[in-house]
Amino acid sequence: MGIFDWKHWIVLLIVVVLVFGTKKLKNLGGDLGESIKGFRKAMSDEENKPAEPTPPPAQPVPPVQSAQQQTSAPQNQGHTIEGQAQPVQEPQRKD
Repeated sequence: MGIFDWKHWIVLLIVVVLVFGTKKLKNLGGDLGESIKGFRKAMSDEENKPAEPTPPPAQPVPPVQSAQQQTSAPQNQGHTIEGQAQPVQEPQRKD
């Protein structure tokens, strides 16, 4: 005797019918059937449809530089950030 006993399923079915009613269960069954049919139709259409060629990826466009930026560009070619290192002061622990 467990949850898969036929007596339990009959009691469960009776409770579901009492809670939802036969009309809602009938509508639910019809809606479920229609959704399964629609899903199967969409899957078969997807399989029968030839693969569409994908367009080539778009090429990136270089940014437009003003005349002032173009003259200063050779100076910034190294991408180096100049600065000065300073030691980090750690807080004193109070044990």
